Amino acid sequence: MASANVHSYRTDLVWTGNLGTGTSGYRAYERGHEVSAPDAPDVPVLLGSSDPAFRGDKSRWNPELLLLAALSQCHMLSYLHVCAVKGVTVTAYSDRAGATMTQTPDGGGHFTEAVLHPVVEVADAASAALAAELHEQAHRLCFIANSVNFPVRHEASVTVAGG
Repeated sequence: MASANVHSYRTDLVWTGNLGTGTSGYRAYERGHEVSAPDAPDVPVLLGSSDPAFRGDKSRWNPELLLLAALSQCHMLSYLHVCAVKGVTVTAYSDRAGATMTQTPDGGGHFTEAVLHPVVEVADAASAALAAELHEQAHRLCFIANSVNFPVRHEASVTVAGG
C-alpha cells in the first residue's frame, strides 16, 4: 500500500475594521480585513491556480489556501459579532491559521484538520475571560466550519489593550 502525501497550508489574517471604538456596538466596527499567504503576492485581484505540488503557480491563491482563509475569515466575523452582542470590545484581531491535507494514492485527497490561532486584544481586563470563552460560540456559528467534514480547532489568546 502506497503512503499518502501530506500537504500543509498557512494563511494570515488581520482585522482592519476598528473605527476607533472596536466592537463597542454592532454598527461601531467594519468587517474589513486582509488575508495573505506567505508565498502569494500582494495583488489587488485574487488570482487563482492549483497548489504548486499539483503544477500550480505558487504566486497565486489555490483552493486549499482559499478554504483555509475562508475558515479564518468566517471565525473572525462570527467572533466579532458575538463580542459586539455580548458587550466585549475587541480592539485588535489577527490569526495565523494552518491546515493539513492528505493526498490519497489514487490522486484524490482530503483535509484532515485546520487550526486557527486567533490573537485578540480587548479594551478592558474585565472582559478578557469572556472574550476567550466566546470563541466556542463563534465556532458554533461559523458557516464555513459548519460546512466542512474535518475538525476545525482554535487555539486562541487574549490580551488587554495597553497591558
